Amino acid sequence: MEKHNFVTIADLSKEKIMYLLEMAQEFEKHPNRELLKGKVVATLFFEPSTRTQLSFQTAANRLGARVIGFSDAKTSSTTKGETLKDTILMVSNYADVITMRHFIEGAAQYASEVAPVPIVNAGDGAHMHPSQCLLDLYSIFKTQGTLENLNIYLVGDLKYGRTVHSLITAMRHFNPTFHFIAPKELAMPEEYKLYCKEHNIKYVEHEDFNEDVIAGADILYMTRVQKERFSDLMEYERVKNVYILKRDMLCKAKENMKIMHPLPRVNEIAYDVDDDPHAYYIQQAQNGLYAREAIFCHCLGITLEDVKNDKSIIE
Repeated sequence: MEKHNFVTIADLSKEKIMYLLEMAQEFEKHPNRELLKGKVVATLFFEPSTRTQLSFQTAANRLGARVIGFSDAKTSSTTKGETLKDTILMVSNYADVITMRHFIEGAAQYASEVAPVPIVNAGDGAHMHPSQCLLDLYSIFKTQGTLENLNIYLVGDLKYGRTVHSLITAMRHFNPTFHFIAPKELAMPEEYKLYCKEHNIKYVEHEDFNEDVIAGADILYMTRVQKERFSDLMEYERVKNVYILKRDMLCKAKENMKIMHPLPRVNEIAYDVDDDPHAYYIQQAQNGLYAREAIFCHCLGITLEDVKNDKSIIE
């Protein structure tokens, strides 16, 4: 089978994105299949994860693959000084595809250059989170009926938030207007604002967060202030609770506006928002299963036509 890595969303064409979303749609209709029967999927998580790791493992299991790997680097030979290169080459002996989360930016790209099997980036530092981005795109498409011409409000940790960085690069094909809502300490990095300018992506910056500011949103994308990215804990304490979405702030929201969050949340969405019809973050996490099934098939050379013609569906 042809090898495809899934390391960044930035190099995917508009056509390829829509192709993968259509594949995710097929998996939502019928998630249980045997398309990967006989395959082995490795999940190497050098950094903690709940949703990403479990949904990748569930996606592999629901497609009939076996899963190997580790969820704590302390249980691997990296504690003995083994290099990332040697770990990747060793695991490539056992697996048909490797899903990897790493705390170093660019680690997944490096792994893709040395591995003889496909690499799926499950998050590399504050850089990219392409599988989260694909499920975000699928969630937006499902709820809005389109990806075109949307007002997308990104709130909170825009400096270290790899999910928002990935979303900006993916949405370049669809003429969005972004609103960046963050304190100065966590503002969108200049490189991504420059990226917006280079790709004619409209954006507005705000520091205020209230019902008037968010009234125009089609998608309100909340993020957690990530304590693990801060070297200065005093700075973290200063900004951790700056933006908290409360239910009464939704009084002017568009009827079809949806609230998204890559999760886990800490304090940034009050629990009384969960019952509001605008809340979509739990369903968003569920969409991760279908998106990641599509990613595995894409990486292993299984086409949309193969998925549509698949006779291995398990009801």
